[in-house]
Amino acid sequence: MPEPTPNAALLRSLGRLVRGLSALFWGLPLALVVCVQTAKTDWLQPFGLAPAVVATGLLLFGLSQMSAFQRQERIWQRALDGARLLALVNLGLSPFLYWWNKLPFHPLFSMMAMILAFGALIFLSQLNLVLLRLSALLPDETLRQEARQFTPLNRGLLLVALLGAVGQLFLQRLAPYTLLAGKALLWLDRVGLVLLVLLVLLPLAMTMALLWKTKEVILDSVFGGND
Repeated sequence: MPEPTPNAALLRSLGRLVRGLSALFWGLPLALVVCVQTAKTDWLQPFGLAPAVVATGLLLFGLSQMSAFQRQERIWQRALDGARLLALVNLGLSPFLYWWNKLPFHPLFSMMAMILAFGALIFLSQLNLVLLRLSALLPDETLRQEARQFTPLNRGLLLVALLGAVGQLFLQRLAPYTLLAGKALLWLDRVGLVLLVLLVLLPLAMTMALLWKTKEVILDSVFGGND
């Protein structure tokens, strides 16, 4: 068979890139909702491990689709490989949410669920870096400016969330021994929802906005329409 022309190969890789961005856009909120419900409620219990595995697997699928674009760009591919590795780790850990729901006091299941929570925050931070690298490869200056503006903000908020989670674990260990640690934990319980929105849901929403904007830039500039 004849070799595909460069333009055909590029269009094919751009098509996979758009599919990957779409999978990530829908997969991020789906993974959040499904994983929380699997860990904390009984709504998804009849489906066993499947919901968490499918939701986290969708993120890995999206990143795998994107890997066909600009394979020769090492900086872009390195950022993408880091995100894929984290997505694979999170996929492997996702069944522990179901088992932790069944046995919440089992130390192994508790530890794996905690590692998955940390891994999800690190993955979201790495995904922002992926979008920043991708924006540099696309012919849209507005997108590049938005990525340069929002990526450091998102990653900074997620870093604070990670440090806060580590601090909370430390306080939980100290609480039986010091009154100050106990008071700090009570304060965190009171402001927990505000911190969740500010440090996790806000970066998630901005990441989804960047995903959508990136997809629209590709569709408008290359395909000349919407999917």
